[in-house]
Amino acid sequence: MLNFFRQESGSIKNDVLSGLTVALALVPEAIAFAFVAGVSPLIGLYSAFFIGLITAVFGGRPGMISGATGAMAVVVVALVAQHGVEYLFPTVILCGLLQIAIGLGRLGKLIRMVPHPVMLGFVNGLAIVIGMAQLGSFKTLSASGTLEFLGGIRLGLMLALVALTMAIIWLLPKITRAVPASLAAILAVSLISIGINQSNSEGENVLATVGDMLETNTKAAAIAELRQEAEADLVTLASATGTDLVPDTTLVADVQAGTDLETVKAAASAASGTEAILLSETSSGISGGLPRLFFLDYEMVPFNFETLRIILPFAVILCGVGLIESLMTLTLIDEITETRGQGNRECIGQGVANLVCGVFGGMGGCAMIGQSLINVNSGGRGRLSGITAAVCLLLFVLFMAPLIEQIPMAALVGVMFMVVIGTFEWASLKMFRRMPASDMIVMVLVAGYTVFMHDLASAVILGVIVSALVFAWQHATHLGAEVRYNEAGSKIYQIHGPLFFASVSSFKELFDVADDPQDVVIDFYYSRVYDQSGLEAINGLADKYEAAGKRLHLTHLSNECRTLLDRAGDLVEVNVSEDPHYHIATDRLA
Repeated sequence: MLNFFRQESGSIKNDVLSGLTVALALVPEAIAFAFVAGVSPLIGLYSAFFIGLITAVFGGRPGMISGATGAMAVVVVALVAQHGVEYLFPTVILCGLLQIAIGLGRLGKLIRMVPHPVMLGFVNGLAIVIGMAQLGSFKTLSASGTLEFLGGIRLGLMLALVALTMAIIWLLPKITRAVPASLAAILAVSLISIGINQSNSEGENVLATVGDMLETNTKAAAIAELRQEAEADLVTLASATGTDLVPDTTLVADVQAGTDLETVKAAASAASGTEAILLSETSSGISGGLPRLFFLDYEMVPFNFETLRIILPFAVILCGVGLIESLMTLTLIDEITETRGQGNRECIGQGVANLVCGVFGGMGGCAMIGQSLINVNSGGRGRLSGITAAVCLLLFVLFMAPLIEQIPMAALVGVMFMVVIGTFEWASLKMFRRMPASDMIVMVLVAGYTVFMHDLASAVILGVIVSALVFAWQHATHLGAEVRYNEAGSKIYQIHGPLFFASVSSFKELFDVADDPQDVVIDFYYSRVYDQSGLEAINGLADKYEAAGKRLHLTHLSNECRTLLDRAGDLVEVNVSEDPHYHIATDRLA
């Protein structure tokens, strides 16, 4: 199904229009991830601007979109909650420095070690995660202050507009490619939604918009914060008085009846006995000014070892998560566009972007797979598409916030559902019977971990580790020896298969030191020694034959292996014309 995205060719017009489409889709994503991280929506929007612009200019993959992501937000939420938002910015700066160092060290090429079954599981799991993430757009705030699914006519209208959006994206390219289908669908459905909402005499939007989503999330966050404060106050009071208190029913009633943040704040103040200050109350919209250096608006954290001890673990995790997700996205876009990006340059670009983002008070970010696929599907192939998306996003914040807040969530959900359909590798379902069982297990494992744990980076690492273990196990069983005697009565063991840590035990079982004749030859012409474990096994075997008073000859070993054999080096017969020349990856060589 990835061929679905190959239908467009690159051009300046396509890059500009696809960038505008991506910018519209970036707004709700950036806001949602800001709430996940526990920071203001404007921080998420500014982060998306800086990350998107800088990676578009300096990154290694034209056409790939970066911004504030859920993977990074999940990491920093604990930091913000425990130490405050002031520690977030130096953490993002340190993350950027680490990513730059990895790029300069040319470690981006390690992405080539990801096996194809891991890639399939990653893509399929990602498609499911993107689809499930859209379910939140079908929820609204209930009277009790919790999110619940829509029902009745509101649900019917939203489903109808989602279907209309998907139909436009599917059918329009069959008629014309003058305008990206996703952009046309968003504009058309937005006009219909505005008409429906304005026709409602009750004044409330029947179809949820980006502005409604922001207000709903703000209220939900405020009420959740209020309840946490109330529970903490009740527990403290119970400990002080030695009584068993239950939640204040009056407080709960105030929360349930709350229709705006002022009511919520008043209830919180009543619960705590002091003026309640809610982070959420500052999040009234996406309108804002130009980004400012973080130390102009926030208190500077002390520059000492204690600060480094706090931020370093988070920075390392952010660095790893960001680079894995970005490099996996780069590989996916490479496959779609049939071109090749530069992994090391992307690492440097992501690092510079996070460095600048942290300096200007951002939450950090990395490549966004969903938005990248929207861009590619809309015809965005060059760096101009990413630059356009970032610049348009900043213009939305500065000048067009009221208009952007009128975009219906149904249109954006429809676009993302089409991304899901195009991302999922449907052919992998037909490959189950033809794939080796081990590859099938790896693919399902990676997809399942991605879906249930929502951790793309860990899913890829897990898949690579399992694939490596399966590979080692399979090749450990391929080691054997062909035994024969020459005219002089010497016994010759001709080794077949790789000698490495997993096959060392099998290698040792091939030899009968006690019953072998006085002259023994081990021929490595059809074998390769891959690691230090293999070298130590040869050394150990040489010691056993020497202790038994027997002569051992080792033939057809590589130059590197002969050099690294400590105790058996003088037993090696060198044949320059026949001995193989290959390198052995060992710690000593490194």
